[in-house]
Amino acid sequence: MTSIPDLDQLNPEQLRALAAQLLQRVSALDEQVETMGKTVQVMDKKIHHDKTLIEKLSHEIAQLKRFKFAKRSEQMSPEQASLLDDLIDTDIAAIEAELESLQVTPASTQEKQKPKRRALPPEFPRTLIHHEPDNTECACGCALERIGEDVSEKLDYTPGVFSVERHIRGKWVCNRCETLIQAPVPAQVIDKGIPTAGLLAHVMIAKFADHLPLYRQEAMFGRAGLAIPRSTLAQWVGACGVQLQPLVDALREVVLGQPVVHVDETPVQMLMPGTKKTHRSYVWAYATSPFCETSAVVYDFSVSRAGEHARNFLQDWKGKLVCDDFGGYKASFELGVTEIGCMAHARRKFFELHATNKSTLAEQALRYIQLLYEIESEIKDLEPDLRRRIRQEKAGPVMDALHAWMVAQRDIVHNGSAIGKALDYSLKRWAALSRYLDDGAVAIDNNWCENQIRPWALGRKNWLFAGSLRSGKRAAAIMSLVQSARNNGHDPYAYLKDVLTRLPTQRASEIAELLPHRWCPA
Repeated sequence: MTSIPDLDQLNPEQLRALAAQLLQRVSALDEQVETMGKTVQVMDKKIHHDKTLIEKLSHEIAQLKRFKFAKRSEQMSPEQASLLDDLIDTDIAAIEAELESLQVTPASTQEKQKPKRRALPPEFPRTLIHHEPDNTECACGCALERIGEDVSEKLDYTPGVFSVERHIRGKWVCNRCETLIQAPVPAQVIDKGIPTAGLLAHVMIAKFADHLPLYRQEAMFGRAGLAIPRSTLAQWVGACGVQLQPLVDALREVVLGQPVVHVDETPVQMLMPGTKKTHRSYVWAYATSPFCETSAVVYDFSVSRAGEHARNFLQDWKGKLVCDDFGGYKASFELGVTEIGCMAHARRKFFELHATNKSTLAEQALRYIQLLYEIESEIKDLEPDLRRRIRQEKAGPVMDALHAWMVAQRDIVHNGSAIGKALDYSLKRWAALSRYLDDGAVAIDNNWCENQIRPWALGRKNWLFAGSLRSGKRAAAIMSLVQSARNNGHDPYAYLKDVLTRLPTQRASEIAELLPHRWCPA
């Protein structure tokens, strides 16, 4: 550091020069301090940005770990059984059998409880097996007399048993005029083919409900004694898809005839023509409201997730659409469709924060939303008008409190943080999330439609991809009927078998009688 000279020994000119020098140094120091202040501000912003980014990435890592290693369900249900229950039951049965074999207590002192077992269905065919003693003569020489019997039933199963329908058409002729009369062959879905409606229904249920690819069915039929080439099975499925398409078109009209429609979509891989690569296509589910008396769902297969596919399906329909925040629906909202938000999607944002980071703010939001769902569970079986009145009386104040809390918390949390994004998701869609309060026919969330998507999520794990756009649309059509039959409490096999039997002779004007929600067994 430069030493300061003795001021008493300096003349005025030297003092002025020294003062100017000191002022220059002070100015330089001020500039340096200002520069350092700006650097500190920049570093503070960078530190804040880095903290937000670290929080975001930590949340994503924790979320990915939970998706891969932890339970995916968003609730703890006491009725949900473990996936290992069947293995545990097997072990328990084996242990009980071992203990019984080691039991040495005399039978006279051991009171064995009779098992409570449900009777086997009476419609199952019975094979009588008699067990009688070889000798009916007593040791004293007298003949034994039969005084009764004990009957027990055991359940047997023979997989894949084929049976043949032999149709014999008698020929009747007039000896005088030589007129030949013969009964016509009943109309079939596949003329001059070997499959009955029952076999066709079995193939389609195995493929589209049990998600068994045709090559697996070919192997199963081979083990049952008849090898049916998968090419033949594919032809049967294609022919059935064409025959069932008018029924699917009628089902679509039923869905679009409702004032409230639920929609959701999920990706499905599709094989690109002329290549061995797959392309991400999408299947859309359009379902009636769970509060609607008519239960129906229609799937639509498309090559992409573009919003034009939803507009092409909905066309001129103008009602209330329950959906998530996918931007593909925005154009429909501009054309007169009313958006209904999904509370489950809003809740999921906070649940992920709570599950991964134990966020107290997220927990508070979950408690508010839990109150809304408790109200819904109490009024789910009421009439729409009564449901609407109770929602406005009980759920309305909870929604107002939740909105005020979210606004207050949003002013505190940092931009870009995980909790900030969760709050923004709900606040930006608050009008859509609140509309269910004003209509008792509208559900609080879109979980009903998400459940209709699950068969596709299960299926794509087995058949991996759709072979073409046509095969995807055919699968969507058939699965629409299968899932709608399930939703109406029908056995999908019995429904398809009866429909395929009656469809060739059904009048076009009466095709609606075969829809799942109107179908009655012949």
